[in-house]
Amino acid sequence: MSILEMNDIRFDYGGEALYNKASMRLFEGEHTVLVGPNGSGKTTLLKLLNQELKPDSGTISWQNKKQIGYLDQYATLDGDQLVGHYLQAVYQPLFDMEKTMESLYEKVAEETPEKQEKLLMRASRLGEALVEADFYAIKSKVGSIMSGLGLPMTLLDEPIGRLSEGMRAKIILGKLLLEDADVLLLDEPTNFLDVRHIEWLTKFLNSYEKAFIVVSHHEGFLKDIARTVFALENGVVTRYKGDYAFYEKERELRSLQHEKAYKSQVKFIEKTEDFIQKNLTRAKTSKRAQSRRRMLKKIDKIAPPRKDRTYRFFFPLQKATGRDVLKIKDLEIGYVDSLVEPLSLVIRRQEKVVITGKNGIGKSTFLKTVLGEVEKINGDFEWIDTAKIAYFEQESNLPETMTPFKIVHARYPHFTRKDIMDLLANHGIDYAMANRRLDTLSGGETTKVRMALLRHQKGNVLILDEPTNHLDNEAKEALKEALDNYQGTVILVSHEAPFYESVCDYEIELFSTESS
Repeated sequence: MSILEMNDIRFDYGGEALYNKASMRLFEGEHTVLVGPNGSGKTTLLKLLNQELKPDSGTISWQNKKQIGYLDQYATLDGDQLVGHYLQAVYQPLFDMEKTMESLYEKVAEETPEKQEKLLMRASRLGEALVEADFYAIKSKVGSIMSGLGLPMTLLDEPIGRLSEGMRAKIILGKLLLEDADVLLLDEPTNFLDVRHIEWLTKFLNSYEKAFIVVSHHEGFLKDIARTVFALENGVVTRYKGDYAFYEKERELRSLQHEKAYKSQVKFIEKTEDFIQKNLTRAKTSKRAQSRRRMLKKIDKIAPPRKDRTYRFFFPLQKATGRDVLKIKDLEIGYVDSLVEPLSLVIRRQEKVVITGKNGIGKSTFLKTVLGEVEKINGDFEWIDTAKIAYFEQESNLPETMTPFKIVHARYPHFTRKDIMDLLANHGIDYAMANRRLDTLSGGETTKVRMALLRHQKGNVLILDEPTNHLDNEAKEALKEALDNYQGTVILVSHEAPFYESVCDYEIELFSTESS
């Protein structure tokens, strides 16, 4: 039985149709993935399904009373709210009941025997109510999800504002998984997850009894969870009734058939147009030529085969530095207490270094400390005086109401229109995307705009904080090649070992002070 019916959807951005009468159906308990090239509209489609956006035409109908859980990693959270209160919001009355019960038991020893009996009876009733509500299974689930996503239980008492973007994204995902929705709409859920956390999420989703639609650039993850594949290409959604391997084989076959049909039609149109041109003015053949012209106007033209988007990332070097680029001596980083063991190291010219460690340990804090954005707790660091730093932050601070074209123009006002469009095109942003507001683009497209802004900073030290989040495989390969070719010093934070192992000369792993 279908729980979702989407029929003949059309949605325009700036007069350009993103979907061409796209339709799809989702069935009860179906485990699906949504794939397609960058810019095809996968994130927008999830927002339409979540009813954040409305289609220009067509209908989207969910079965009555179905609870939809949508992963929005860009959600605005209250920085003062405790992680525990945020995660447990749906069950907060039960957690409050448990606290009341525990406080009653604590008071027992301080009261008279008569009051003790009343307190114990009240506490007992609360305990029975918690058991009846299956509270302890819920509490166990909270712990399981936090552990699976690499969130320590001590985090429950921390304010959300103290978290890194990676930890923040994890708690948003964690809360969604706790809510046990009838349908999960997950947009890039593996961002910020290490390999073991992705493995845990894979097992969680495979055992999930309800339906989900997942968008991800992590192909291995998609292969492990997909039982049905929706492919979004050329504005339509094609359903592949099988796993990811079936989709790949079937898509290749359909792609060959599509290319063959396209070439055949192009040849037929060219031949027909040639006939019309030669015969339209001849008395004997004019009617036949006019008939064929009318026929050509009615023909449904086959879309040309999709070409893979090409990327040309490049980081020019302004001027080389001396040998010792960054010297660090007994450096302690953090906000109140030191997060990691004291650091002593030297990063030298042209070295490519990756900073690793558990999520939330302080990798971004390390970068912000040596950049002077966060005060050090103790120790020293010193940049060589010839260092010119180009910095890619983990979080995007670009104005969401501006278009990529206007953002680049504001940063580089001397650029011509062609300069701007060429720069964006090199980073996978076409004309339509360049003229859409940033908040309508996907995370991958936003990342590519930010990469484009780096092109002309011309630093000799490149600092990148999780640059591969949201990027498709082709863009990651282009970034990898650009870093390989870069002649300056690279300091990289990344959780993707396959990416950094082929780029970096060595690894600096951060260890928590609690583990020492």
